[in-house]
Amino acid sequence: MKQLSSLLIFITFFFSVNAQTFKYAFVTDTHIGTATAEEDLRRTVHDINKQTDLDFIVVTGDVTEMGTKLEIKLAKRILSGLKKPYHVIPGNHDTGWSESGGVDFIKSFGDDKFTFDHNGYRFIACASGPYVRMSDGHIPRDAVVWLDKVLKNTPATMPLVFINHYPIDNSLDNWYEAIDRIKDYNIQYAICGHGHSNQALNFEGVPGTMGRSNLRAKDTLGGYNIVTMRDDSVLFAVKKPGITIEKPWRKIALGKFRATGTANVERPSYLLNTIYPEVTKVWTYHAPANVVLTPATDGKLVIFGNSIGEVEALNIEDGSKKWTFKTNGAIYSSAAIADDIVVIGSGDGHIYGLNVNTGQRIWKLKTGAAVLGSAIIDRDIVYIGGTDHHFRAINIKTGKQLWAFKGVEGTIVGKPLLYEGKVVFGSWGRHLYALNQRNGALLWKWNNGHANRMFSPAMCTPVAHKGIIYVATPDRVLNAIDANTGTSLWKNKDATVRESIGISEDGSMIFGKTMNNDIVAYKTQTTDPGVAWRLNMNFGYEHAPSMLIAKDKQVFFGTRNGVVYAFDPELRKTLWAHKIDNSMVNTVNVLSKNAVLVATMDGVVTLLKIK
Repeated sequence: MKQLSSLLIFITFFFSVNAQTFKYAFVTDTHIGTATAEEDLRRTVHDINKQTDLDFIVVTGDVTEMGTKLEIKLAKRILSGLKKPYHVIPGNHDTGWSESGGVDFIKSFGDDKFTFDHNGYRFIACASGPYVRMSDGHIPRDAVVWLDKVLKNTPATMPLVFINHYPIDNSLDNWYEAIDRIKDYNIQYAICGHGHSNQALNFEGVPGTMGRSNLRAKDTLGGYNIVTMRDDSVLFAVKKPGITIEKPWRKIALGKFRATGTANVERPSYLLNTIYPEVTKVWTYHAPANVVLTPATDGKLVIFGNSIGEVEALNIEDGSKKWTFKTNGAIYSSAAIADDIVVIGSGDGHIYGLNVNTGQRIWKLKTGAAVLGSAIIDRDIVYIGGTDHHFRAINIKTGKQLWAFKGVEGTIVGKPLLYEGKVVFGSWGRHLYALNQRNGALLWKWNNGHANRMFSPAMCTPVAHKGIIYVATPDRVLNAIDANTGTSLWKNKDATVRESIGISEDGSMIFGKTMNNDIVAYKTQTTDPGVAWRLNMNFGYEHAPSMLIAKDKQVFFGTRNGVVYAFDPELRKTLWAHKIDNSMVNTVNVLSKNAVLVATMDGVVTLLKIK
């Protein structure tokens, strides 16, 4: 009887151990769209298929280089050749320059996040931004809401593996939202990509592993990691196509989670708000998804879209929700309002006209692809660009297209300028365009001399004065362009102004936000004026493409880490600053020097009051 009991104990132990013993492939940063990426990924897929002891594959982001429909389609076709189940999330390259706002990725791969259980473990993966704008890494607001639901239905003792494209540190502006959640559960380890190299990491006590890029880089072959889950540990080992697996380079003990370190990154501080107590929040609303646009208002309602395709309307007095309208794609288009009609574009490929009071659809116009650009309205005509290489003029009351310019290269994601009978806008196709406002005929197009589309004048809203158009490009140059001919008048790169500019109320000065602490000013003139003055506002490193808005003799702007600033351009001094959250502040809607509407990438929409 004693021998039988011992045998049962042994059998139970044997099967419990082997239930946890399995292998999976960890592939990341495939960057389809770059030179060798397609061949490298095909080799990896072929190599994985030859290994019969792998249970599944995870791909942890930057699947493509620019998130285009063609790149995503190719990546999906290659990965579909895998003979075992595979799970994919996007990275910043798939979302930050996405021509569909992430819609194409979700359509191809089914979702931008996933969870599944395997051999007693729960694997949970969230998407990573930024989305459509240049900013820090960000776990989308809707993914955090989803994560809460997943964890709520997870037993406290169940071992977890967390997956993200970015490391779970301050390269994500909201890293702490993930850390604080998973540390309350039996987290075993986290894996990530992004850094293109194998690294052993520690995320506030959670063991972390960054995987190498699948690209060959300086190797003659690409590569990935084989992860071996044993009863007491997990091993990571590099596998290059056609070559025997290397010795494990990383080992992590498994078991009940106990923090193996303390927080080594400071959490966001809101002490700044105590310095300027004259700034208060009248109300704050937290949307269920990212808000990467400027909220609009008709004086009664505040209206904006979010990344799960909803248009939301709030009462401007108290922030209470009045109505919601659902589209079928992410919204990164700022709403425009005129004649009691809200106009907004969606990633579902439509432009919508909604009743401002009820949210009921009045009309919708189908386009050939996602509409990420923002509209501007003039005399009952809506001007807006889309990803289908068209820029359109639309009757605001009927939704009827009046004209369309069909020659746009790249994706339109910004807001146009109307100036002296011209519509001026940029795209991720290298050019700034000027069209005849009446009929859409091309007057001229301008580029800054770069063949690389990453330097396109896409994000900066142009401004103009006395026949000159000003735009700041990602190469950190402020450009002055003749409004009639499209020829360059001058370029200035002394101050590292990147995509964020504004113009004074009288048109005499251009304001620029530099990438480190300073606001700079230039006189508007036909020759390079140089920097007229600098104001150190101590906002730190900065790259968010949020424009500067001048109103009531003050200038307002937001930053990548959730702070809104105001300064006096005459006295050249900071007036106030207020931290909303820790994510990118979109271009603010300044109602007056005493009231500012603000939306952040994390979906926080708030009305600030300044005494």
